[in-house]
Amino acid sequence: MLKINDLNVFYGGIHALKGISLEVEKGQVVSVIGSNGAGKSSLMNAISSTIKYSGGIEFCGQPLTTKAHKVVEAGISHVPEGRLVFANLTTYENLRMGAYLRKDTKGIAEGMEKVYTIFPRLKERAKQPAGTLSGGEQQMLAMGRGLMSNP
Repeated sequence: MLKINDLNVFYGGIHALKGISLEVEKGQVVSVIGSNGAGKSSLMNAISSTIKYSGGIEFCGQPLTTKAHKVVEAGISHVPEGRLVFANLTTYENLRMGAYLRKDTKGIAEGMEKVYTIFPRLKERAKQPAGTLSGGEQQMLAMGRGLMSNP
């Protein structure tokens, strides 16, 4: 399902990821663990195409594009650490942003209800600006927004 071959990431002269290769099969659960600076975020950012890399990344047998929005269209959603909600938008508007690339109105509505089922607090806070949510609520919102892309 996800295949990474000889992945390298550089930050200027720093070689952050050196020849990473791995495969994740459908239904498999994989954790990426390591100390600070080990390259966990760099790996996720490369998969999401939010940083430049060399090497190959395939998803469902197809080469993964280097355009982040195309990665989302392919079915990969990345919820980065630090919450990163759109503070001035409401909770509902943030969730809708997660479905920005989707055209299936019925599916979007079903996705919204699914997120509200998983995180009922978000439904209570739907009209509230995201910047006024607690840290935990913002993390729920970030995860819900990722789910809205229908990964």
